[in-house]
Amino acid sequence: MKYLLFTIFNAFFFTIALQAQDYNIINYGAVKNDTVQLSTTAINKAVDACYTAGGGRVLIPSGMYKSGTIILKDNVEIFLSAGAVLFASKNYKDFPRNGLIYAENASHISVSGKGSLDGLGEGRTGAERPTNILFKSCKNISVDGITMHNSGGWNQHYFDCEDVTVNNIHVYNHSNKNNDGIDINGCRRFVLSNSIIDSDDDGIVLKSTGNAGCEDISINNCVVSSYTNAIKCGTESIGGFKNITISNCLIKPTRSTVPSKFNLPRLGIAGISLEIVDGGIMEGVNVSNIVIEETQCPIYIRLGNRGHKLNRDSPAPPYGQMKNIQMNNITAYNTGNFSSSITGVPGAKIENISLSNIRIVNNGGMKQGEYIADYSKVKEDEKGYPQPTTWANLPSYGFFIRHVKNIVLSNIMLGSVEPDERVPVIGVDINYLFVKNLILDTPGKGSAFLLKDVKQYEINRGIVQLLK
Repeated sequence: MKYLLFTIFNAFFFTIALQAQDYNIINYGAVKNDTVQLSTTAINKAVDACYTAGGGRVLIPSGMYKSGTIILKDNVEIFLSAGAVLFASKNYKDFPRNGLIYAENASHISVSGKGSLDGLGEGRTGAERPTNILFKSCKNISVDGITMHNSGGWNQHYFDCEDVTVNNIHVYNHSNKNNDGIDINGCRRFVLSNSIIDSDDDGIVLKSTGNAGCEDISINNCVVSSYTNAIKCGTESIGGFKNITISNCLIKPTRSTVPSKFNLPRLGIAGISLEIVDGGIMEGVNVSNIVIEETQCPIYIRLGNRGHKLNRDSPAPPYGQMKNIQMNNITAYNTGNFSSSITGVPGAKIENISLSNIRIVNNGGMKQGEYIADYSKVKEDEKGYPQPTTWANLPSYGFFIRHVKNIVLSNIMLGSVEPDERVPVIGVDINYLFVKNLILDTPGKGSAFLLKDVKQYEINRGIVQLLK
């Protein structure tokens, strides 16, 4: 509670401080409604003047402007007025920092308003495609109200940043490959809320590409759409993920009418993806109050061993760890038939995971030959890219659970629009499994559970088939 009050008052006084004086970019030479002539120099002059004066607000008035990298500095807010559109230059040389709005080692910075950033990302190639926002090792950041679209690659990237609030943003990013909505990379104390994100690639992504982990992250009240993963931790996981809450979010198919740049179906690959595959530790994750519409795989939890290194000369990371994960109050309907999965690998098990009040209804209609018929044929693939497409249609229609120490399933309801002949739940190599109140829409005459190498289990409802 103290931290919440501190955040509110800090944001309040920070906003007042930045509104002390406006620096209109027109007064520094920016050209309104001209998307040919660059306004980069003019905007950076306004930022410098604002910074030199001790801080304030750089005003981008209504109209269209074109720019290369804008370098944001301490105590400066960039304010995009309603009707203002800042277009990214198409010339790569105009982006020495790979971002339209860029900051490094800056403090008390802000991008706000009702205007928009347009990355003009269509057709851009290579690793130097600029993001719309790129902040590195910055502190006390506020991004509020703006619209962002058409980035060359990732839309916005926050790397090694602290005390960040991103609120009430709109993202529509379908112009290029790798068009993530937002990437939170090795950040601490980060709040993302009240936002609408629709992206070609992953929607909301937590990463830790370096030794700094993602810690104390809150994601809430967002509507997310993606051709791939709507909300995801991973793939890069070197620094790990700790104390993550994801709540009150709606996941639904993209509204884009343009085919995916990866030739993927509209409904998306996965709803919630939690992954540790490059070392690191994931601990203290709570996912609650989520509605998922029409994704192929509602829940994907994966502990693998892809083993990406910090750099070329670094040793390969050891097996990572995933533990103390809780998911509750999740509704998924009209989903594809990939099935949800919770899987470790023989060298590393997922520990202490609890799922409660989960309702999943898939499309069903699976017949022999359309899915992996034998649980033993589900390949480990611990070095592969972690994604449900690796297996596609699993032999279970509800949950496939493998290499887990302790797992609790409570008040789980599973169903299918069309009859599905697969087993509802398969568990393999589990130390302890506790199930309370598994409810099936069409119980049928077969087994509700197929278990192999489960050392101890308590199941109060459903027929269990044990395999020796």
